Amino acid sequence: MTDTAAEADWTAWQGSWDRQQEWYMPDREERFRVMLDAVEATAGREPVVLDLACGTGTITDRLLRRLPGATATGVDLDPALLTIAEGHFADDRRVRFVTADLTEPRWTDALPHRGYDAVVTATALHWLDADQLRVLYAQLPGLLRDGGVFLNADHMRDESAPRLNAALDAFDEQRKERARSAGAQDWAAWWSAVAEDPALADAAHRRFALFDDPRAPSTGRAHADRPTATGWHLDALRDAGFSEARQLWCGARDALVAAVR
Repeated sequence: MTDTAAEADWTAWQGSWDRQQEWYMPDREERFRVMLDAVEATAGREPVVLDLACGTGTITDRLLRRLPGATATGVDLDPALLTIAEGHFADDRRVRFVTADLTEPRWTDALPHRGYDAVVTATALHWLDADQLRVLYAQLPGLLRDGGVFLNADHMRDESAPRLNAALDAFDEQRKERARSAGAQDWAAWWSAVAEDPALADAAHRRFALFDDPRAPSTGRAHADRPTATGWHLDALRDAGFSEARQLWCGARDALVAAVR
């Protein structure tokens, strides 16, 4: 870590990431609470947890505050988000971070453990196409102990009530616009701030080389091969070898699904 990075306020960056995400998902903390309920219920108070596509370590942060005896491995490919995570948890021996691409067949080789009590992820796997997600789901039972749980909170919709969905979508857009008028950062604005921080500029440059630049205007293109239905995920998890799978929580646009090995 450079001297500039060492002097960065990683707690502030963690907080700004949370506020930016809450602009999109005001019920974000509720899904984390339900997720950690399931971790504690299935694995007790000292679980060994794998945090997939961990970003800045949001779930790991809440896990360790709730269950101080837990240990966590965070996996991500984004150098900017990992820089924030590594800075935030620099003095915490309970946490390790791994740089890995979840779409690469041998990404699990980099993990420090071969048996986890829980695998958790939030608002991340929707970036994977259906075929990539099926492959990833098939790998997960092999990373979990018998009775271990996988928990995925992500963008999943119930399309059975289109009028209600439309009303909720309009309501949410109005909420976001009020928050933006009050100074809330969206995705593009947050990444612009990251790129302007000397402690993160290099990592941001590497991030923009790996992925689309979030500061650029969105094309608005839909990805037809990216699953959005809760039922698709439940079926795919059962097909992957999990003995049980069900929805644990849902909001207007998102859901939390759980699967037990």
